[in-house]
Amino acid sequence: MFYDAHEYLEELWSEYHLKDRLFVQGLIQLAVAYYHITNQNIKGARSLFNKCLSKLNQFPDNHRNLNMDEVILYAENALNNLDNITDCKDFDWKHVPVIE
Repeated sequence: MFYDAHEYLEELWSEYHLKDRLFVQGLIQLAVAYYHITNQNIKGARSLFNKCLSKLNQFPDNHRNLNMDEVILYAENALNNLDNITDCKDFDWKHVPVIE
């Protein structure tokens, strides 16, 4: 699921020159951060949560009809959860936003 989201968004980011490319890149990084958790890569997940947050925080709430405040809160909570565990198996998956 996270890898598929990454692949779809990566195509948007690389093939179309969107004004909000940074936004799309932030979503890609968010998807890959969660994907890293499924692969037990806690360091990579932390890194990508930090990278995506620095990008996504630049966009207003409801950018592209997406509740950015909620997405950012989920990402921050996921990062905080990672900072308090040593094994990705202990990650609390309630920290994943549902993007429709």
